[in-house]
Amino acid sequence: MNSRRTFIKQTGLLAAAVTVTPSFACTLIAKHAIGLQLYSLRDIIKNDIKGIISKVAAIGYKEVETYGYSAKDGFWGLDAKAFDSLLKEYGMKAPSGHYDLEDFMSGKSSDGLKSYIEAANVIGSEYITVPYLGGSIRKTADDFKRLSDKLNEGAKICNAAGLKFAYHNHDFEFTKFGNTTGYEIMLNNTDKKLVDFELDLYWAVRSAADPLTLFNAHPGRFKMFHVKDIDKTNKAVNTEIGQGMVDFKSIFKGAKQAGVKHYFVEHEFNYKPDELGSVKTSFEYVNNQLL
Repeated sequence: MNSRRTFIKQTGLLAAAVTVTPSFACTLIAKHAIGLQLYSLRDIIKNDIKGIISKVAAIGYKEVETYGYSAKDGFWGLDAKAFDSLLKEYGMKAPSGHYDLEDFMSGKSSDGLKSYIEAANVIGSEYITVPYLGGSIRKTADDFKRLSDKLNEGAKICNAAGLKFAYHNHDFEFTKFGNTTGYEIMLNNTDKKLVDFELDLYWAVRSAADPLTLFNAHPGRFKMFHVKDIDKTNKAVNTEIGQGMVDFKSIFKGAKQAGVKHYFVEHEFNYKPDELGSVKTSFEYVNNQLL
């Protein structure tokens, strides 16, 4: 298995490439950073956060997206400062985090958001990202208008703290309300300067939404992707990137023109592979075929 020593050795090889073949090395360095939503490793990460981060870095990932932070338990048992030190040890960043914002989005309390902002600033994140909305607050078009107001409110709070606010979709946002959808309502009723969107490609394509159409209709709104594939035989299951149904090459071509900045590989739904081996396979496809 890859160790920190292996990671350092690989880093040294890249440094050597800069000396011996600068044009080749520049090509490598110019590659867009690839991130991993750490939920992909949910079955193993809680028992060995330090070891997992070292292995993810050795694969080649430069960014991670967090999930599950709490003021009590921190990031898998590490407080924000310790987690930041761990990421820096391996030359990694965490531009975004998925935080439990159900209380905030439902209008109950903003206390959680304030604690998340504090942690996000310690680890140098750009985004606080809303990962999910409970069914009770998203039943009607009016619900989505109220949720849009909450996104605007959260974005103002984050902006005052030097952060940005983003929304991550599933499938329910693409439910029709007359001639529109919940997703369109949120895109059209949130501040373009303050609220960004993290487009989950698996859920969008599975819901028959066209990412390229979204890019064209809402330029500049999509700053992040969840890069997640659909199994060819069972749409309810993910597979490694490039082995499923999603036409990533056309989407990524449009993404570059649309200004997407962060690409997070994720293996999520009813998917129990060799987790580290699978995120390595996905990394290699994104790195070699898409960016």
